[in-house]
Amino acid sequence: MLNTADILETISMIREENLDIRTITMGISLLDCASDDENRFAQNIYDKITKTAEKLVITGENIEKEYGIPIINKRVAVTPISLCGGNFSPEGYLKAAKALDNAAKELGINFIGGFGALVHKGMTRKDEALLSIIPEALAETKFVCSSVNVATTKAGINMDAVAKMGDIIKRAAYLTRDEQSIGCAKFVVFANVPEDNPFMAGAFHGVGEGEAVVSVGVSGPGVVASAIKRAGHCDFSQLADIIKKTAFKITRVGQLVAYEASKRLGVPFGIVDLSLAPTPAIGDSVAHILENMGLERCGAHGTTAALALLNDAVKKGGVMASSHVGGLSGAFIPVSEDAGMIDAVTCGALSIEKLEAMTAVCSVGLDMIVIPGDTPAEVICGIIADEISIGVANTKTTAVRVIPAYGKGVGEVVNFGGLLGYAPVIALNTNSPAEFISRGGRIPAPIHSLKN
Repeated sequence: MLNTADILETISMIREENLDIRTITMGISLLDCASDDENRFAQNIYDKITKTAEKLVITGENIEKEYGIPIINKRVAVTPISLCGGNFSPEGYLKAAKALDNAAKELGINFIGGFGALVHKGMTRKDEALLSIIPEALAETKFVCSSVNVATTKAGINMDAVAKMGDIIKRAAYLTRDEQSIGCAKFVVFANVPEDNPFMAGAFHGVGEGEAVVSVGVSGPGVVASAIKRAGHCDFSQLADIIKKTAFKITRVGQLVAYEASKRLGVPFGIVDLSLAPTPAIGDSVAHILENMGLERCGAHGTTAALALLNDAVKKGGVMASSHVGGLSGAFIPVSEDAGMIDAVTCGALSIEKLEAMTAVCSVGLDMIVIPGDTPAEVICGIIADEISIGVANTKTTAVRVIPAYGKGVGEVVNFGGLLGYAPVIALNTNSPAEFISRGGRIPAPIHSLKN
């Protein structure tokens, strides 16, 4: 049973430290929308989503008003479209993407996720058709997000799929070149993708989920940073305890909102995702949390250790606060969405190599990183392969969301606006991995995957 007194402790966090519910996300199964006719399939998608999530936005707004808790986004995630569609042409899948977009517009939600595929072991004809049209889908829709899972610890890495990702990202960047290549900000490549993640761009409704479910993503980097700063120079055991207690309080807020949303919508409660998802706002930065631990600048030696402590303590505190903690739950390190990360890249303290090292202990991966627009597709594939291998080898989720900003070079700044923020173009190692990527096939699963 929820104790309102637990929630009242967070009032100052909301008012002064940027605590918010980052998203209420409704997952919706589209398995019953399957059809051999692409027009019927698109209509089924639109009808199912608009009917099921009809009251999502108003419910979120009412909870926000009644409890005084900011709820920033209302979103929908659907079953990966390649699992529901028929043997359509790529244009048939583009119609499905536009149906998703029209449904999102009708509902008034911020984003809709699920235009993607699970290809960690192989690709069907349906998968290949959908993958081929992702750049156009991202360019010709406003609200649609796409994700592709190319690896798992049990299956290994599908390098044939990885080889396609660089071209998809390059084409999406070109097709949205007049909007700072923003199409790439709506596309993410995963290893070990969680099927209950409420955060975009990687949210989708997993095949093991029910008809519909409501999940909540909570965020409070500013709250954790303030708690650490108030604690002063304590030892690491005390520091971890402070973070755990703070994460507990934050998660209780998410549990309350999720419970209320589930009850009012008549849809089962899924999970609370406690992910410290930063924004460009001052005081809402994961990098600043790490700096408050004693680092001169995020990216200094010691950064990965500090992030490991933070991620572990956040998970431990969150698990004690809710019976169903899921999704990603931990610390995000998106460059363009974090004021401290932006500053660290700008001054040269944080490189893409250090960011890659940090992803071994954070909750997601290389996120919202702007790279030169002329980066070859095979270099992007190499970045993806490196990052995905960290997830496979360590039995954790990792992901890549990079933006080759068309016409931009190292040091120039790209501004996306809103929560997506802005970022300087980061330098890359330009030595080519083309021959390596072209080998194709699968990188076998690691030996520790054999746990049966």
